[in-house]
Amino acid sequence: MKRVSIIQSAYIPWKGFFDLIGRCDVYIIYDSVGFSKGHWHNRNQIKRDRLDPWLTIPVKSAGKYRQSIEDVVVAKPWAERHWTILREAYAKTEFFDVESPTIRQLFESLAAEPLLTRINEVMLRWLARRLGLTTKIVRDRDFSFSGDRNDRLVDLCNAVGATTYLSGPSARDYLDVTPFARAGIAVEWMTYGPYPTYPQPHGAFAHDVSILDALFCLGPDAANFIKPMVPPVV
Repeated sequence: MKRVSIIQSAYIPWKGFFDLIGRCDVYIIYDSVGFSKGHWHNRNQIKRDRLDPWLTIPVKSAGKYRQSIEDVVVAKPWAERHWTILREAYAKTEFFDVESPTIRQLFESLAAEPLLTRINEVMLRWLARRLGLTTKIVRDRDFSFSGDRNDRLVDLCNAVGATTYLSGPSARDYLDVTPFARAGIAVEWMTYGPYPTYPQPHGAFAHDVSILDALFCLGPDAANFIKPMVPPVV
């Protein structure tokens, strides 16, 4: 069996994102699709003390309603500000001093990168390695695909030899599984959690924050907290 996920890139995603791709043999970055303002493509949350939890990369979107994620351009400097906020929020966590030098270098290396998709890809690849994931990560543009939304996904699955397509749960509302069945590809639906909690700063525990939270709080043990407490049935 060869399980594949095909999802848009996200900025420093939450642990469920890495849980999903960690269950797959191949993750295809699906950034040829349209950019959605207010989505996770260019923003995510962290834990802060009574302050705005959102870290958002400013992008040029005015008048670009139909632009794809891979064409989105950064509007102004963001990396230094994001790192400053992260340092202020997590400086007192147990593993901040251990994890911060490398993560800070990652932010600095991407400060001048103009494309959002490239920022996301570099961070996703680094974070996946840091969590010990062995999933192969490729981009949709590495392959040929066409047709409607469903046909494009089937084409990408075929291109990497998938026998199983693991989809996010929200796609149940619109994904047509018939083309997958015709191609001999099984469709599975991702179930997130329940995930274990851990010591976390700034009030009540929050699961839906960036994976950086787990790295600063747990260090090398973070990989054990992106997996459900009860093994999922898929």
